[in-house]
Amino acid sequence: MLRSRLINLPKTVKRNISTNIPALQKATDPIQQLFLDKLREYKSKSTGGKLVDAGPEILKEHQSEIDKLNVQYGGDKGVDMTQFPQFKFVDPAVDVGSVDKK
Repeated sequence: MLRSRLINLPKTVKRNISTNIPALQKATDPIQQLFLDKLREYKSKSTGGKLVDAGPEILKEHQSEIDKLNVQYGGDKGVDMTQFPQFKFVDPAVDVGSVDKK
């Protein structure tokens, strides 16, 4: 029944549906199930974009690397490096008197 409905779909849609169906089902392999459980556990721990299970020495090293990158790419204290830079283009003044009139 599903195959008869898929006959009218483009080939790329058929391919995407057929490759995603096994991913939507429950894992039958115990190793695969363990992997999926670990992914779900990691997802639940990684809230707010923070490092997962990081000790104080890892956080200190992470902050020092961020500080080095900020200095290298022009960030200073008080500069928000997550914002896109604002560009201001000013047209140069043109001296019309020096243009040769013919």
